[in-house]
Amino acid sequence: MNAPTQATEIRLASRPHGVPTQDNFDIVDTEVPTPGAGQILVRNLFMSVDPAMRGRMSDAKSYAPPFGVGEVMSGGAVGEVIESTVDDFKPGDHVLHQAGWRTHVVLDAAKSVKVDASAAPLSTYLGVLGMPGLTAYAGLLVSAEFKPGDTVFVSGAAGAVGSLVGQLAKLKGAKRVIGSAGSAEKVRHLIDDLGFDAAFNYKDGPVAEQLAAAAPEGIDVYFDNVGGEHLEAAIASMNLHGRIAVCGMISVYNATEPTPAPRNLPQIIAKRLTIRGLLVIDHWSLREQFVTEIAPLVASGEIKYSETFVDGIRNAPEAFIGLLGGANTGKMLVRL
Repeated sequence: MNAPTQATEIRLASRPHGVPTQDNFDIVDTEVPTPGAGQILVRNLFMSVDPAMRGRMSDAKSYAPPFGVGEVMSGGAVGEVIESTVDDFKPGDHVLHQAGWRTHVVLDAAKSVKVDASAAPLSTYLGVLGMPGLTAYAGLLVSAEFKPGDTVFVSGAAGAVGSLVGQLAKLKGAKRVIGSAGSAEKVRHLIDDLGFDAAFNYKDGPVAEQLAAAAPEGIDVYFDNVGGEHLEAAIASMNLHGRIAVCGMISVYNATEPTPAPRNLPQIIAKRLTIRGLLVIDHWSLREQFVTEIAPLVASGEIKYSETFVDGIRNAPEAFIGLLGGANTGKMLVRL
């Protein structure tokens, strides 16, 4: 096999103000790098775009360092080894890593994770069996302290994380699972395909009213992917000693002015609520347990997943911008 000579990478051209645009990205053709001792050359096959990447495009201090202007962006990817200097990796092996946003990358073999393409489709290692899946698993069971009999509300429920949260809650004995999404088709998908008990389109009316109608007996757990109006509505519907796991707040990521907090925060006191932030990096120790438990359920079809593909590295910015606007059902991926 002749080694490729040209690679393509996406660099951060400028920091966005509000919603990112194509102008915030540079698409650069460059030479394919050469692996040194202890390294492997990987041709990426799939890369992930994630809401958290919006935060890293800004230079505000956060839990992850910002992307550097003029530098290649990064994120989860699965690729094929095409050249190796170590015995543990052979050409044709597949690896999971954090150097997406480019077609080719040199990785230290010692820090690379081999994945099995025969056990599950490679794309699932970036979705239902990857970081989003572990986020859902740890967020529901650890951060939200889910227990059988809980009524669970999930925002962004048709996304990669939310869709698994709802299904896990049902499988583990939730009394009722409710989801919100941004289109009638996504609402149908949640109920008909994923088994949610109720779902609503947050664009159809006030979230608080729609949630109260869907959960007349209140909710015990809220898995927050959206923030803003959704969080306020969830607090209003929370039962005594309810738990909120805050995974994301995609509704405010592109805000250019400070956003108002929920106006009903005093209810936290009256209802003795627990609100806990969630970062998947705190739960890597659960990864083996998670894969062992969830992979067979995915293989059997008991857990369903969706993927939205955008083809071509040059369309990665479009995929990311689309993700922030809700263009995906399930996991948004770029197929290289």
